Amino acid sequence: MSALVVNDLRFELRRSSARRSMEIIVDRRGELVLSAPPAVEETKLRDFVQRKRMWIYRQLARQAALGLQARRKVFVDGEGFPYLGRSYRLRLVAESDAAVKLVGGRFVMPQALAKDGREHLIRWYCSRARPWLEDKASEYAARMEVAPAGVRVQDLGYRWGSCGKGEWLYFHWKTILLPARIAEYVVVHEMAHLHEPHHTPEYWRRVERAMPDFEQRRTWLAMHGGELEGL
Repeated sequence: MSALVVNDLRFELRRSSARRSMEIIVDRRGELVLSAPPAVEETKLRDFVQRKRMWIYRQLARQAALGLQARRKVFVDGEGFPYLGRSYRLRLVAESDAAVKLVGGRFVMPQALAKDGREHLIRWYCSRARPWLEDKASEYAARMEVAPAGVRVQDLGYRWGSCGKGEWLYFHWKTILLPARIAEYVVVHEMAHLHEPHHTPEYWRRVERAMPDFEQRRTWLAMHGGELEGL
């Protein structure tokens, strides 16, 4: 993986024959990615960065502001919690037959469990994420000529997913909070690693063959994924 440093800006440089133009992404950690076709010379890369410099600084400032604003969710009536790209309000009730339920467009939780609400909601997310992600992996398996051993859902820190030993696919439980088409991109991204462990040109060609609009989905994830940090 190569890097490009322009003044005070450091970029992860990704070259891909699938690309027709240059693109800069500021990911949810504030890291910079510069994607370009293989033949673009370094001088042109630097010129492109210089033209985009003010836009980059604005995006970095926006990411920093999001980080400051991302408050931890509180488990009170009316608080909104995301699920597959939509926000659902919490309703606390005296009694319920489950720690968490999604009923009538609201998350329902017993009042007595609210003090440990985050743990209960994460368990609910994990229970929903695994079958959803398994279905998506099955949907793409034949098309991508892979046979993953299975899907596991856990906390992966800043990573949305990873491809582990034994061809297991690992996904962050927050993947199920994303809009469905973005979560689907995360699945395809990790499944392509069953062929190619690194982000080589061939890797991105495989992703593009399975999902022709992957670049738009990847850009959305880089720009908006950090908005889920508050949970």
